[in-house]
Amino acid sequence: MTKNIYDIGRICVKTMGREAGKHCVVVDIIDKNYLLIDGLTIRRRRVNYKHVEPLEDIIDIQKGASHDEVEKAIKKAKLTEKMKKVISIPV
Repeated sequence: MTKNIYDIGRICVKTMGREAGKHCVVVDIIDKNYLLIDGLTIRRRRVNYKHVEPLEDIIDIQKGASHDEVEKAIKKAKLTEKMKKVISIPV
């Protein structure tokens, strides 16, 4: 059984759009092209998987977790500081 790199709970960085460089969490996999993401500094939204870059960190959340559940899981995993940092994305 192979693991998808875009698993539920995977920490990612947005690479496109106004929120580029900010960290997010995969909350749901909508279809083969889209993910539902949420985060401390990112609104909950649907994004194309090509516009996010997965990181090695994973938090423990259920599929479709609410914003409050995502925040609690981030705090429990002690990733609050990392999630608030903005990464410079080269153009």
